Amino acid sequence: MASVTIRNVEKVFGSIKVIHGVDIEVAEHEFVVLVGPSGCGKSTLLRMIAGLETISSGDIMIGERVVNKVPARDRDIAMVFQNYALYPHMNIFDNMGFSLKLRKRPKSEIDRKVMEAAETLNLRPYLQRSPAQLSGGQRQRVAMGRALVRDAQVFLFDEPLSNLDAKLRVTMRTEIKALHQRLKTTSVYVTHDQIEAMTMADRIVVMRDGRVEQVGAPLELYDRPGNLFVADFLGSPSMNFIEGNARRSDGAALLETANGSQIPLPENAPVVDGQPVVLGLRPEHLSLTDPEEGFAATVKVVEPTGANVEVFFDFAGQEVCAVFNERYPLVAGQKMAISWLPDKVHLFDGVSGQRLESE
Repeated sequence: MASVTIRNVEKVFGSIKVIHGVDIEVAEHEFVVLVGPSGCGKSTLLRMIAGLETISSGDIMIGERVVNKVPARDRDIAMVFQNYALYPHMNIFDNMGFSLKLRKRPKSEIDRKVMEAAETLNLRPYLQRSPAQLSGGQRQRVAMGRALVRDAQVFLFDEPLSNLDAKLRVTMRTEIKALHQRLKTTSVYVTHDQIEAMTMADRIVVMRDGRVEQVGAPLELYDRPGNLFVADFLGSPSMNFIEGNARRSDGAALLETANGSQIPLPENAPVVDGQPVVLGLRPEHLSLTDPEEGFAATVKVVEPTGANVEVFFDFAGQEVCAVFNERYPLVAGQKMAISWLPDKVHLFDGVSGQRLESE
């Protein structure tokens, strides 16, 4: 296995710059996920690593070798595509061994590597079938098996689960993570699904508009998002944002919303009087409480999901979502009181969107 280094990489299409000076380090054996909304540049970046897209400026290194001008076939990478890209006229065995056949490897080596990959991916019973005779999940495993036989230094995944149904996506992401834990392959994985990113990655790279917003371990980004975009993107349901202006009175800090509601902020909140701020609260950190101990809220919508109940409240003139494990008998229009723990509060600057850190 090898590391992947991306140094000040840019990509320009005509007069439009789509990748803006990206710097990323992927350590050997690490599973890094590039995540972001459609059009953020994550797939373009992956294709530049693979050699399927030219680099306008900067460097990409695989191990110690700069590969900017190295053809894709010579980069020693294996790629799993969104659409499987299997040969329909070949059976599964031949699909998995085709790249080795092109390299004129001995038949004994091809047989051994295909059988080893098939065993790892539970594909042995299907080796004589055609791709059309397999389910979507099985075809995706074949695509992964074709990559496995290569013994490549780096594995690249381009939204490989997007074409699968919800239940199968959960199964396949577990299989991919388990496979990585066993084989320790250096992997770069692209997805727009933040749940995939949170559950699979060693580290997440959050991208927007061709730039890196934040890099870190999944729970690090979830617990301490660096800005409003990352806070909103990671989490389902997403973080609640309550907008207003900070007020300082007798040393206490308050958030004053547009409707005049006042919400206490942590005493050490790094805000000045009149500063536009955004208070962030994760839905799972909201709880019901006694009226004298909490803040007035009105139930708008109740959505049972099975394991949890999502409740949308009208609070301080804005809508907030709470997730409860208990099945409270709530109905629309019901008056309630909600609260949260001070150490679960996230605070962002209302102008820049950057996280405000207490000193």
